[in-house]
Amino acid sequence: MDEDDRPLFHEEHRLFRRQVRAFLAKEIVPHHPQWERDGIVPRDLWRKAGRAGLLCPTVSEEDGGPGGDALHSAVVIEELARIAASGPGFWIHSEMVAPYVSNFGNSQQKARWLPKLVSGEAIGAVAMTEPDAGSDLRGMKTRAVRRDGGWLLKGQKVFISNGQLADVVVVAAKTAQSTESNSISLFLVDAASPGFHRGRNLEKIGAHAQDTSELFFEDVLVSHDALLGEEGAGFRQLMKGLARERLSIAISCQAKAQFAFDQTVGYAQTRRLFGGKLIDLQNTRFRLADVKTELVVGRSFVDDMLRRYLEGHLDGNTAAIAKLWTTEMLGRVVDTCLQLHGGWGYMTEYPIARAYIDARVERIAGGASEVMREIIGKTLP
Repeated sequence: MDEDDRPLFHEEHRLFRRQVRAFLAKEIVPHHPQWERDGIVPRDLWRKAGRAGLLCPTVSEEDGGPGGDALHSAVVIEELARIAASGPGFWIHSEMVAPYVSNFGNSQQKARWLPKLVSGEAIGAVAMTEPDAGSDLRGMKTRAVRRDGGWLLKGQKVFISNGQLADVVVVAAKTAQSTESNSISLFLVDAASPGFHRGRNLEKIGAHAQDTSELFFEDVLVSHDALLGEEGAGFRQLMKGLARERLSIAISCQAKAQFAFDQTVGYAQTRRLFGGKLIDLQNTRFRLADVKTELVVGRSFVDDMLRRYLEGHLDGNTAAIAKLWTTEMLGRVVDTCLQLHGGWGYMTEYPIARAYIDARVERIAGGASEVMREIIGKTLP
């Protein structure tokens, strides 16, 4: 799809897209296969991305950022998906960590962390999920207890993207012995704090270049200034953050589906069998027609979600719909596209094979599809 045909984006966004595309072509595309073997991207990439303006596009100029809007963020997310770069965890850093600091941090927290997040000097992660508490945030066991001079954190987190590289982690912890929503608080934890430990870089079936870790908090003492916002406000803060997170996932999945389609059309136009091209077979054209229809509908839907977000009208329920539909759509698309590649689609040397593998996590991360259905189902009359 021609990006210039999307009226939501203006000339400044189109210029930014060209800048992002050029950066990715030079700094990521040639190196990503090696990063997949390494299981992590180099820290220097983050500093390069910061200098190029790819990190934290929506952080205000007052706080040391570029002062862009959600469309600048969408450009970065889409362009990373367009090259199937699963490694750089920029969107978690930019669309989750930085907004928590921007929206809920005090002046000291903003001054300490936002300029470093923008420049790539500091890398951010969010620690919510636990071994026995994923989408059910009220079931978390990580505790923060008041002590003289601050809070004492004790607990364990798992499946934390950017966990191996993170310098600052937004940690969700129980600050009250109850299951009520006001029992959770958020903390900004410096990874250099005594008692903070990283577990192994977890081995996943896909997204191999994205470091994903266990994190351990063994009596980590943080100052009172580490509390992000008000005590007990963590659940409300997370719900606000999850709407943006799920929108970001929807944007990414739409672009990943487009990538799979483009790869398959190119393959079908060159693959020869039965005396002609794969694209000439009616079954191929019909299957690709179905995929294109899903892409056109999805693009309109995702852009409308972006418009709602820009206008301040994107609520959590609608974000759940966007997350559910786009992740399930991506699953259908990559399965169809791999099938059209035949045996070659099962070979990881082909981009469609890696796209198929990497897509599977989207129906789990950010809230499983079943959880999205539960959220949406509660809005029924």
